[in-house]
Amino acid sequence: MGPFDLSLYLVTDRSLSLGRPLEYVVEEAVKGGVSMVQLREKNCSSNEFYQQAVLLKKCLEPYRIPLIINDRLDIALACDADGLHIGQHDLPYPVARKLFGKDKIIGLSVESIQDAFNANDLDVDYIGISPVFDTQTKTDIVFPLGLEGVREISKISRHPSVAIGGINKINAAEVINAGADGISVVSAIMSAESPREAASELRRIVDSRLL
Repeated sequence: MGPFDLSLYLVTDRSLSLGRPLEYVVEEAVKGGVSMVQLREKNCSSNEFYQQAVLLKKCLEPYRIPLIINDRLDIALACDADGLHIGQHDLPYPVARKLFGKDKIIGLSVESIQDAFNANDLDVDYIGISPVFDTQTKTDIVFPLGLEGVREISKISRHPSVAIGGINKINAAEVINAGADGISVVSAIMSAESPREAASELRRIVDSRLL
């Protein structure tokens, strides 16, 4: 596994792309400063997911931006993705690591202080603190952790962290100040009139707080 940058982590959602091709939105966002991209597909066939993953990987390779696949180890293996992101109810981490390989990125969602403690016993590459605020892009999540939750998890976790859930240009600085190493966004970029400008503004906010 090579180095990776959690600063501005885009999670895709085609339903929020305003009818634009996913590759267009993602490439514009990368040009604006997105440092990692997670392909999340909840409502399509395995074949469609795979084809989209192949297209996105080809799009990202010239920029040396890691492609992370949400949940689906089979898709991640099939397209030779750079990483896999799993949740608390997905394939167990030890199994995912054994099958995916030690040189790949694996991230794990943590939804509570206890999840963060448990993750300390695993050699995951990063944790996703989820959700920070209320969000409409994920409906299967627990009560929002808030900034205090980000602060507490950041204190106890031995892993780098990216925070997700309702994060935008208004609250991004507070999330980084609370201890997250990066922010993960969906609609703040996917639904922006200019994904490149939206990403650029968010990246400036994050970078200014990480200095």
